[in-house]
Amino acid sequence: MKAFVFPGQGAQFSGMGKDLYESNDICRDMFKAGNEILGFDITDIMFNGTDEDLKQTNVTQPAIFLHSIINVTALGDRLSPDMVAGHSLGEFSALVANRALSFEEGLRLVAQRAHAMQKACELNPSTMAAIIGLEDNIVEEVCKSIDDIIIPANYNAPGQLVISGSIEGVDKAIDELKQKGARMAIKLAVGGAFHSPFMEPARQELEKAINEAEFSDPVCPVYQNATGLPVKEPQKIKENLIAQLTSPVRWTQTMFNMIKDGADHFTEVGPGNVLQGLIKKADRTVNVESASKYV
Repeated sequence: MKAFVFPGQGAQFSGMGKDLYESNDICRDMFKAGNEILGFDITDIMFNGTDEDLKQTNVTQPAIFLHSIINVTALGDRLSPDMVAGHSLGEFSALVANRALSFEEGLRLVAQRAHAMQKACELNPSTMAAIIGLEDNIVEEVCKSIDDIIIPANYNAPGQLVISGSIEGVDKAIDELKQKGARMAIKLAVGGAFHSPFMEPARQELEKAINEAEFSDPVCPVYQNATGLPVKEPQKIKENLIAQLTSPVRWTQTMFNMIKDGADHFTEVGPGNVLQGLIKKADRTVNVESASKYV
């Protein structure tokens, strides 16, 4: 069975999507529509911006979404997934590819999400750290033992987890996890503590927008971050999207559940190849590839 997976923040790079813009009239029209919906020339930043320009949350998230959806559009009917999933922001790309959301509605929600998350980051200084080489339960126990807001935020692959919380709490956790034998425990260059209680203001802001948006029945199951389980009911999809902002991204669980349910061929749709690497860490027997080879 075929699975499409869509990357999240961090997959961006200068020049992303330029080849699609120059080679495909439909893609070019979608880029132009994206500029109009967002109210600024995001394509110029995507094609010519510096790494620093692309790191701004209000640019990064819609840029990755645009690249992913235009990429899947360029595929046409050459590949058809039996299931989809997206990492954090990528869940919106997965839902548009799965026809649960329109392109226009998806981009508006992504822009609102990025803006709300940026505001939440500015309200309370916070951070994230990558932890490599420890079992999940050890990281979970250390987070619980610290008297501060700190939680596992991204279950990315076996032995690879990101924690999220207050600056002081993350510093304490890094020290303790190194003592526990972490191969690497290092702060990430991010604006704040994504997928943690620090995103509650963003969750409240986005909840209204998501509930007012028009969602349709998807054409195949979407495995959502909040649970790692397949969903097809629009109302449940909305609830999980809202919960995603303050709850962990259960990507490890998502990959294992997709494989258990029959996925043996994964196509990463969008910029970069991070998800291909994570899938290989979970199961080296499955086939992984990039959609870019087809467009």
